[in-house]
Order: sequence, then C-alpha cells, then structure tokens
Amino acid sequence: MENFDYFAFIGTYTKGNVVNQGLESKGIYILGYNSKNGELNLLNTALEKDNPSFLSISPDGKYLYSVGEIDDERGGALSAYSIDKKNASISIINSISTGSSGPCHLMTDSSGSILLAANYAGGASTLAKINNDGSLDDDVQVINHQGSSINPERQMEPHAHSINISPSGNYALVPDLGTDKVVIYKIDKVTKKLEPHDPPFVKVTPGMGPRHLEFHPNGKVVYVIHELGAHISVFDFDDQNGNLSEIQTISTLPSNYDQKSCADIHISPDGKYLYGSNRGHDSLAIYKVLENGRKLENIDFQSTLGKTPRNFAIDPDGNFLLAANQDSNDIFTFNVNKESGMLNPTGFKISIPYPVCIKSVSYTHQTLPTKRIV
Repeated sequence: MENFDYFAFIGTYTKGNVVNQGLESKGIYILGYNSKNGELNLLNTALEKDNPSFLSISPDGKYLYSVGEIDDERGGALSAYSIDKKNASISIINSISTGSSGPCHLMTDSSGSILLAANYAGGASTLAKINNDGSLDDDVQVINHQGSSINPERQMEPHAHSINISPSGNYALVPDLGTDKVVIYKIDKVTKKLEPHDPPFVKVTPGMGPRHLEFHPNGKVVYVIHELGAHISVFDFDDQNGNLSEIQTISTLPSNYDQKSCADIHISPDGKYLYGSNRGHDSLAIYKVLENGRKLENIDFQSTLGKTPRNFAIDPDGNFLLAANQDSNDIFTFNVNKESGMLNPTGFKISIPYPVCIKSVSYTHQTLPTKRIV
C-alpha cells in the first residue's frame, strides 16, 4: 500500500444512463489515490449491484453506503458495506428499500447514526437509521415532496436530487429539481426523524432546476447549482434556525454557450474557490469566493478532458481535484493552485466505466479531518 495513502471509491451506472451498450460496469470500483501527486490506480472491483451511482462513507471510515438507483417496479435501494482496508475490498452487510424510487444521492450524519437519501424518480426524501454494526434499519421514514414547475419535460412532478446535512447536523437541505425549491427539514437527533421546517422550503427562479448543494466552510453560506438553468445561487444560511436567503445568482457558462446541464458543486477546503461542473460544455467553472463566502466571481473554465463530467471531488488537503467523466469513461486528476484557484492536469488518468461519484477515505487514518472556517 506504499503507493497511495487514500482509497477512492467510485460509484457507477451498471445499466441505463449509458452511451455504449457494449461497455459494462461491475458496480463499485476501489482505487488507490496518491495525495502527493494525484495518481490513481485500480485496486479492486466490488459487488455487481444495480446502479450504485452515489456513495457515502461513515465518519469513522469503517462503512460504505450506496444507492441502488432503480426506478422500475423493484423500487430504489440503499446498501451498507464494511470496508476492509487491508485487502482493499468491501463486503455487503445488508440492503433495504428506500420506500421510493430512483435514489440518486445519500449522506450520513456526523455521528454515523442516520443515512439520508434523495429519491429523484419518486420525488421523496428518505431517512434510515444506522445500527451499531453499520447495517441499515429497514424501518425507514419517507417524506414525499409536493409541487411542480414550468419546464414541461423535467418539472411536472417533484424530483429530489440531493440531500445535504448542515454543519451543525440540525438541518437537511434538499434541492428539488422538479419543483424549483430547496426543501428544508429539521433533524430531530433524539427520535432520528425528519421534521418539516417552518417555512418548509425556499423557492428559486422558475425553470432553474436545483440539483446539488455545498456549504461554505464557515457554515454561514450555501451554494446551489441549478442543472436546467446553468447557474449557481448563493444563500445566506442560519444554522440556528434553518433559514435561507438568496443573495446572488451567477452563470456557470461562457456567455456564448447555451447548452445547459450542470451537475456537481464543491468548494476548496480553505473556502477561497468554488467549482461547478458543466455537462455538454464539459468543463469546470471556477469562481473566486469573496466577502466571507457571500459573493462569487467567475475567473475561468477548465476542460475536464472528457465527456459529461457528472461528479468531481477535491481531496481533503485541497491539493488535487478528481473529475469523473461519465460518458468518456474516465477520471482525470488536476493540480489545484491554492493561490489562484486554477486547475492544471497532472497527466494522470484512469479508465472506469460510467463513473458517477467519487468518495475517498484515508488508508492510515479512520476519520478525515473536517476543516471549519469561522
């Protein structure tokens, strides 16, 4: 294991949402990641689950969780795995139903006691309790979203697209692409239940289609990337009362480009630069973060060197960015210039069928550090 210091788990599509029917994914891929130079190497291929597209790792680094992004009569699934770092492998613990369909995003809380999931096809949020052995309790809470918006092809019903726990662990924020809302839930840490917040949501500009969300390290600002509108909205966030107030919206694309399809959003650990992925344009929009997180300034666009950048990740030290290109079946790594925010290709690339999600865990240390900027 001397050639790497992190494991990178890659969630993929195994069926549907694929452009090359002759290429098949095996499910979850386990890579070795060298945080000194950005190199990736394939270590193992995990279980052949249906569409384990999005992943989450427990705070202690012992367990991995995946969605089963299924929207047929079987319904969506959540799976729990134990991580064997010595053998670079994972073993299934159990799988449960989400109580809805098409789960596309999930996240554990900081205590590792609950798992939240967003169901795109079903338009619902799911909460599952995590047992002491890492397994998932099948007595899940499901809350169906309500509403629609103006896009006749994508917004005739709710489509919860991600679920994000606030830094305090008191709230869950759910961008719903179908309703043009960010739905807000209070997390009851005693009962381990979601409760609708008052107000229960904040609206965005009609037709935007909110998809993913990121918190500034100071915990006081939230960034929402809009898939349909190709913009990022900036919100003041009060983690004591759960309220969101929009203060800026900025485009993710050059002014002369109009194919809109955003995907993912992440901020550097020091809170100085924000990045958003553009499918079609196949780029990462780069923003300088100003005014304690409350203002964005677009400074550049970086090609992801592949097609359809679905997800990307910034390593815990902020030195490298890993970009997963779903339709060219590859992951490229980029050196992050911490002074300018610019990205430079490292020359390292790895081929993975239909990569959708990248999650990493330290090989030598159980829990990755959480950096908080006040």
